[in-house]
Amino acid sequence: MTSQSNDPATHRISTSGDVEVSTYLEIAEGKEGLRPAAQETPSGKGEAVVVIDFGSQYSRLIARRIRECNVYCEIVPPSVSWEQVAPLNPRGVILSGGPASVYDPNAPMAPAWLYESGLPILGICYGLQVLAHQLGGKVVPGNMREYGHASLHQNDATSPLFADLPSSMTVWMSHGDQVQELPPGFRSLAHTDNSPIAVMGNDNGVLGLQFHPEVVHTPDGKKIIENFLYHVCQCQGTWTPTNFVDESVARIQAQVGNGKVICALSGGVDSTVTAALIHRAIGDQLTCIFVNNGLLRQGEAEQVIDTVERNLKMKLVYVDATEDFLTRLAAVVDPEQKRRAIGEEFIRVFEKQAEQLGQVDFLAQGTLYPDVIESQSSDGNASATIKTHHNVGGLPENMTLSLVEPLRYLFKDEVREAGLALDLPEEMVYRQPFPGPGLAIRIIGEVTWEKLEVLRACDWIVMDEIQQANLYNELWQSFAVLTDTRTVGVMGDFRTYGYMVAIRAVTSEDAMTADWARLPYDVLAKISNRIVNEVSEVNRVVYDITSKPPGTIEWE
Repeated sequence: MTSQSNDPATHRISTSGDVEVSTYLEIAEGKEGLRPAAQETPSGKGEAVVVIDFGSQYSRLIARRIRECNVYCEIVPPSVSWEQVAPLNPRGVILSGGPASVYDPNAPMAPAWLYESGLPILGICYGLQVLAHQLGGKVVPGNMREYGHASLHQNDATSPLFADLPSSMTVWMSHGDQVQELPPGFRSLAHTDNSPIAVMGNDNGVLGLQFHPEVVHTPDGKKIIENFLYHVCQCQGTWTPTNFVDESVARIQAQVGNGKVICALSGGVDSTVTAALIHRAIGDQLTCIFVNNGLLRQGEAEQVIDTVERNLKMKLVYVDATEDFLTRLAAVVDPEQKRRAIGEEFIRVFEKQAEQLGQVDFLAQGTLYPDVIESQSSDGNASATIKTHHNVGGLPENMTLSLVEPLRYLFKDEVREAGLALDLPEEMVYRQPFPGPGLAIRIIGEVTWEKLEVLRACDWIVMDEIQQANLYNELWQSFAVLTDTRTVGVMGDFRTYGYMVAIRAVTSEDAMTADWARLPYDVLAKISNRIVNEVSEVNRVVYDITSKPPGTIEWE
């Protein structure tokens, strides 16, 4: 097993004695290669790409662009082992950008197995510099930091990376370091005015880009990624909604066997698609449980039950656990404690129902990939924890049920595509996301029944006006937040001292990033006027114009 070093004298790769530096160079030049045996993968077709995340803010965008090309991918930290990625049977590896410099003492490096695998590699920004640094080239601080748009000019039009692309194109740069000397066997494939080696590559599918093809500021970036996937990695684009449904059904059948499954059904698209997939796989072995935790929106319990009964022919159990959840939340103020308390109580409710149903072996959840990513603890250069999702980090360690999570590696838009492939109605597929912890994380401070009733009334007004303005399907989410701030007001010549409510409306593709929605002023005016007139406890309304990042969509 090899270890990495930042010592320039050894070309940044040292070993424990079993592999010499020259061997890595030979591997990179295609003289050696090690590929895993074909195995069943989440894509079901043995066609996947691994994204090694060096801490870039754009790593999720890289994954999205790969998925948009109908190729499955997973994001992993630099510390990932070959044994962990081998089951994917990867066709290629992409190295993300990152904030470090390769010559920093603790700079993250690519794992040794990458160069032993013989797989095609695409390094992006810092990823390019890692390739150059580890394979014998030289990376130095640039004379001028290059940030923003730049004109890229091809040096070698024969590269498959540039198939069907113009000889010059606009790209997005964001770097301070640059490659000064190419590694052995590599050549410069393109340049900009400030970067003589803006693209490098060899004849064996090892390529590097100094710019970011994943961002919209690089107009031809998606085509570059597509060329790498199709022409270099030889992917066929088999990651489709229909294939996902078929393969998920087979995996669920293999995992569950003759076992019994209960599914946490909320009425949202995630849990609905989860339930529909599992029901298609195992039929009446599935029982769906809809828990009213007291943290739902106005009329939501009745609406969910009606929608499910009309569209999904499966067993549904309704549980009113309002008192249990509010008891668990009493005096809890910290957002993370709220999420964990709710997650734990959900599991206890499901375990109790499982006992009443008889032998139950599995709990199904609509966990998504962004949930998993945001709940991960910091691992080297992996992303730090943003917030604990109640169905990921909030699960108790002493669970008695095994988890079934067929959507765990999907983004939200992919879940919706799967829902359409399952012939679910659009009213279910395009329902705005609602967080598992419900209104508890839209109430700042302690959650009480009085505050819940106030927020329910405000939230209903927001949704009513958004729908009347025909804006519902244009927004990712739109809702009200009850702050813990009270302000002075005047109503009917009397002094008031009421709650301040914030309105939040955002646009997004997958909730990993979001922008605040530019709602028409007349819509905001109607919302504000109705809230202060119809909800007596509120006398002030504000609009949240924070994007994600730096904020999150939910306030807690």
